[in-house]
Amino acid sequence: MDPLCARTATELAALIAAGEASSREVVEAHLARIDEVNPDVNAVTVVLRESALAAADTADAVRATADGPTKPLHGVPFTVKENLDCVGSPTTQGVPAHRDAMPFVDAPAVARLKAAGAIPLARTNMPEYGLRIDTANPLRGRTRNPWDRALTPGGSSGGEAAALATGMAPFGLGNDLGGSLRNPAYCCGVAALKPTTGRIARAKSLPPFDQGFASQAMAVDGPMARSVADLRLGLSLLAGRDIRDPRSVDAPLQGPAPAVRRAALVLELPGEELPGATVSAIRRAGQLLAGAGWEVEAAQPPELELVNETWLALFTIDFTDLTRALQPVITGPLFDHLAELCELGRSLGTTPTEAHATRSLLIRLWSEFFARYPVVVGPTWTRLPWPAGADLEPASGVALVRDTTRFVLPGNLLGIPAVALPTGVADGLPTGVQVYADLWREDLCLEAAAVVEAGVAMPTPIDPVL
Repeated sequence: MDPLCARTATELAALIAAGEASSREVVEAHLARIDEVNPDVNAVTVVLRESALAAADTADAVRATADGPTKPLHGVPFTVKENLDCVGSPTTQGVPAHRDAMPFVDAPAVARLKAAGAIPLARTNMPEYGLRIDTANPLRGRTRNPWDRALTPGGSSGGEAAALATGMAPFGLGNDLGGSLRNPAYCCGVAALKPTTGRIARAKSLPPFDQGFASQAMAVDGPMARSVADLRLGLSLLAGRDIRDPRSVDAPLQGPAPAVRRAALVLELPGEELPGATVSAIRRAGQLLAGAGWEVEAAQPPELELVNETWLALFTIDFTDLTRALQPVITGPLFDHLAELCELGRSLGTTPTEAHATRSLLIRLWSEFFARYPVVVGPTWTRLPWPAGADLEPASGVALVRDTTRFVLPGNLLGIPAVALPTGVADGLPTGVQVYADLWREDLCLEAAAVVEAGVAMPTPIDPVL
């Protein structure tokens, strides 16, 4: 692997700014890495070779000018999930029907990275419409977990995570309605930031332009990377209002210091026995935080079961009719999976009014919990990465998905920020933790994650295990 492919985005930006590497050298190194490993991983779907090299040459010409300005990610390549608009390449959503769906305006996140000097390098794989926590589709095929090709890479931003984990890109963009940033980050051994809902604007240039309440309240775009510093820089560049997104806001990136630096460790969940490697990772994170002056206590956030039920109720309200509308363009196993999930949601008997009121109650209860514990450290998944395709097994897939994501869905239902952070390797697979904080307190998530990161080894990039 070219040493440039092992660098983080912030490191590459510093090298380019100092003239120690050119943008063309950085882009060429990552293009060569894609050529080398993507045939085995299938994370990258479209390579933007010509436009990326042209943009790199422009960046180098600007850098060579005596008074040429440099930007935070000047000349640094990044990758983009196939459901985010990036002009010049199709927004396929992983669906054959959208094979040629060419956007005419960049998504806000893509536009802001470009404005910061970054260069789109490639598009990355996802499941159909992002509606699985695994990554495969009939248009692009399956993305393989670089640690074990028999296991899921997670989803729905699985292509992004696998590309980052193998050094094909230093920085990427994905999104998250039910853990789609954090799920693959955990499975592939990279980092991801799920921001507060409204922190990073979301918009499309292709219909449908507007979505139902579940997506409005629970879906976010966000960064993926191999360091907390990259997530922090990415947030600073991506955050802020865009008139195309009525939910987006301008809000301070830094909040007041908490009255007490106290972290809750979530070492068990109702009805779930966490893997030993996960419990060890959470305990290690707690030790590192304690060593940095944090008070650390085992604690249980409120009403976890009700949080998961309410997420499902809101999802069902939006996606019952949408699933029927998608039936002609998605595969049968995915349709059956979504139909079963929605049927389970309907069986809860929750009305839309009740679901919205319960969500408000839960946000309030969790904010009260965060007043005592400004940071919560727990699992990302309740399971180790499972076999690829297990989520669509007719008899067990829905239960597997629901059990796996029990500590992922609070981030979406409540709109709160979260960082998924790798913490090393156990038995040949990456381990990791998830860090939660209250609304708009990404700064606390990142602060705690940086403390943990300083005490554990980032396990990626790696050569894929064949």
